[in-house]
Amino acid sequence: MATFNRVILLGNLTRDVELKHLNSGAAVTDIGLAVNDRVKRGDEWVSEPTFVDVTLFGRIAEVAGEYLSKGSPVFIEGRLKFETWETEGQKRSKLKVIAERMQMPTGGGLRVGLMTTLVFVILAIFVGVVAFLALGGDQWI
Repeated sequence: MATFNRVILLGNLTRDVELKHLNSGAAVTDIGLAVNDRVKRGDEWVSEPTFVDVTLFGRIAEVAGEYLSKGSPVFIEGRLKFETWETEGQKRSKLKVIAERMQMPTGGGLRVGLMTTLVFVILAIFVGVVAFLALGGDQWI
């Protein structure tokens, strides 16, 4: 059975980046991302935020620590990961994103950055569809 695990998000950081290092020396950070969706309620449109936990590793984490802060817009592409653990006898779980690519849509002006991000999103979707079809997903289309 073919599977496909790809997440694409564009949102704003909910807190400042706190860079840490693993025992191996690799950089790691967990960021919070707020992604807004506009929904119509009655006669008016309202923002409905979704808050997503994202883990960044290596050079991506270092760049985030150097250039991003609370409120910064950021584009993330990655994969979903389901984590489970136990705290005080209680089983806990969380679904989060492991970032594989990050882009800051403010370089060279917001309009240029957002256009670059849009091109990146379209390319990522195209690559995803091609990969899905190559893995035998054509029976779903």
